[in-house]
Amino acid sequence: MLEKRYVQNVHTTNFVLFEESDMNRNYYIFKSGTLQRKDNSIRVVTEDKIKKDIPCETVSDLYVFGEINLNTKLLNFLAQKEILLHVFNYYGFYSGSFSPRDKNVSGFLLVKQVGHYSEYEKRLMLAKKFIDAASYNIYRNVRYYNGRGVNLEGVLKEIALLREKLNRTNSIEELMGIEGNIRKKYYESWNDIIKQNVNFTKRIKHPPENMINTLLSFANSLVYTTALAEIYKTQLNPTVSYLHEPGVARFSLSLDIAEIFKPLIAERMIFSLLNKNMISEDDFEKESNYLYLKESARKIIVEEYDKRLQRTIKHKELNRDVSYRYLFRLECYKLIKHLTEEKEYEGFKIWW
Repeated sequence: MLEKRYVQNVHTTNFVLFEESDMNRNYYIFKSGTLQRKDNSIRVVTEDKIKKDIPCETVSDLYVFGEINLNTKLLNFLAQKEILLHVFNYYGFYSGSFSPRDKNVSGFLLVKQVGHYSEYEKRLMLAKKFIDAASYNIYRNVRYYNGRGVNLEGVLKEIALLREKLNRTNSIEELMGIEGNIRKKYYESWNDIIKQNVNFTKRIKHPPENMINTLLSFANSLVYTTALAEIYKTQLNPTVSYLHEPGVARFSLSLDIAEIFKPLIAERMIFSLLNKNMISEDDFEKESNYLYLKESARKIIVEEYDKRLQRTIKHKELNRDVSYRYLFRLECYKLIKHLTEEKEYEGFKIWW
């Protein structure tokens, strides 16, 4: 049983939100101040001198939204304890992550991982698997809402027809084109799925110009950081990817794995937040040519996101309950088995 606790002066959510459970958890820091090491804990000192010590053994990831000062002593401590630090800017947009030096290294697996990228047919096969799973999960989202007061039969048929083309593709570019068309049809259905007047027509990332694009950017960045954190706990190298092109200064394998889980976690969460009026147009502010979330809205979202990560389902193969967060780790393990030629990879698909 999870016990929700809010830490600040008394019980507000301005400071740190975390989940009480038997496993390490995410901590979200919203107030500005200083982050430092204090013995075997992480100390947060706000600008108004409120102090909170977080035992390091309870921490998986730190999410920093406020203006935080820190030093190399803290970073060394985080590295020793294998704690990831994710940084968001003033507007709530993801800036980057500090990940400790990888201790789970495997030269054998790295050679296999690079080999599957270098051999184009092997790379294409994995890219197809990622898109097949992601598009199936998109289809399941649409199917869930079809008939619940909304007629989405036409969208379902169009997505199904596009999915049939996936295995016939001969290039990553062609595959990404089909995926883009699937998402276009999917996004068109959002105006019917969402009970608020959102007027959502297309995905715009840089910068997001309306409430749906802003919500997607924020929620997707949370999924991306979760994927990165779970990859870090395995022997996979997060910079070697198959669907997304590996690049400089980005963990592109996190993007590959996040693609699968965005429909289940980020997008279902957005539907729920909007349809329950937990988030509305009043939760956004306009700056120049883009829209960003107010701090109060970010807190609502990260709380809901953490709830979803802690949700459990009965796993079909393991025959036990696993959390949504652990599904990311299982995806990494399946990929490792594929790379080492133990078992062909099949992407996660929603079955409930």
